[in-house]
Amino acid sequence: MKITVDHDKCCASGQCAMLAPDVFEQRADDGLAMVLHAEPAPSLHGAVREAAAYCPTAAIQVEE
Repeated sequence: MKITVDHDKCCASGQCAMLAPDVFEQRADDGLAMVLHAEPAPSLHGAVREAAAYCPTAAIQVEE
């Protein structure tokens, strides 16, 4: 799995950081999502998929 975030789409809702805090964090200056681990461990894949599904602007791309 590989994860990217489109910062042009991100609205800084924080859903990803709440649902998958081991993978996503919000930048301090503007709240946009940051990927901490672009290729997370398999144990985190479910949380990443959930974060992508709940992203209100579909800013998270997940490649399987």
